[in-house]
Amino acid sequence: MSKSLLRHALLISAAAAFGLSMAGAAAAADPQPKWCSDVKIAAFPGGPQGGPFAQVVYNGYRQAEVDTGAQVQYYFSNWDPNMMITQLQQAIATKVDGIAFMGHPGDDATDALVDDAFSKGIVVTTANTALPKAQAKYGADGMGYVGAPNYSAGHALGTEAAKRAGIVAGDTVFVWGLKAHGGDRGQRTVGVIDGLEAAGAKVIYQEIDDATNADPNAGTATFVGLMKSNPGVKIVVTDHGALTANVGVYAKAASLEPGDVYFAGFDMSPNTAQAIKSGYQSLVIDQQPFLQGYLSLVNICLTKKFGFSGLDIDTAGAFVDPDNVDAISALAAEQIR
Repeated sequence: MSKSLLRHALLISAAAAFGLSMAGAAAAADPQPKWCSDVKIAAFPGGPQGGPFAQVVYNGYRQAEVDTGAQVQYYFSNWDPNMMITQLQQAIATKVDGIAFMGHPGDDATDALVDDAFSKGIVVTTANTALPKAQAKYGADGMGYVGAPNYSAGHALGTEAAKRAGIVAGDTVFVWGLKAHGGDRGQRTVGVIDGLEAAGAKVIYQEIDDATNADPNAGTATFVGLMKSNPGVKIVVTDHGALTANVGVYAKAASLEPGDVYFAGFDMSPNTAQAIKSGYQSLVIDQQPFLQGYLSLVNICLTKKFGFSGLDIDTAGAFVDPDNVDAISALAAEQIR
């Protein structure tokens, strides 16, 4: 065979081999419906069933469940860290493939359980509140975090609220939060306080009790009493999505008119959007909880099906105020934003 014919034959063979390899690659990469249908997942929306924040997280989980086909069992925890630990133990015992958890109990309380889960091939990832030590240990094995960096989000809200409310040195502000919570969650309240104090404000702090943590209406008397005892309060920060959604109730119970106090808080909801429009709520930082549910479940599916490492995604979107609330109020009514 001549050199030219040999070269031609080799080129044809190489092209054919390349075509076959590409055809195989294309077939392997074809999108598949319900691509995670054989994966069982335990998912934690965090709060009570139907609660304003937990419901949006749940809606994100549910959309991901429909999109991926994953088999999902839900655990509602009333924002109770002890209940979360018990439910985490239960989820591990059911031999699921993955757990989308909320890290409110903190690393120290959950380290042994997370170790146990991964030793059994269960991927644990977190939403809303991180478990930083566990994530550093198991990130390559699929443990991620979808949510706002809590201290940074708190500090941003405190700083912005002080700026917009015109706080000067010595002004009194009220922070209603969860500083005593273990791990990363308490750091958001610390961030709020640090931001306000950096502006010169005098902070009155009230820890959210267990009853109010589960049902914001339980805190109405506490709010009214504190405001009556401190009539000079310029800013109120509610470091809790459900309490932020209840600002209108608190303000009316304390005989406050829109604009009497600058209310700042976390997370959108139908009630929060209405409070902004009516003038009671002044500023909200939106953590986009729908994404916290949706992407956490997808994280587990990606790891179990394809071996991807954990996702680390900051969902702290932006501030919502009277100037831009109309852009998302319809989605808030649908409990997507």
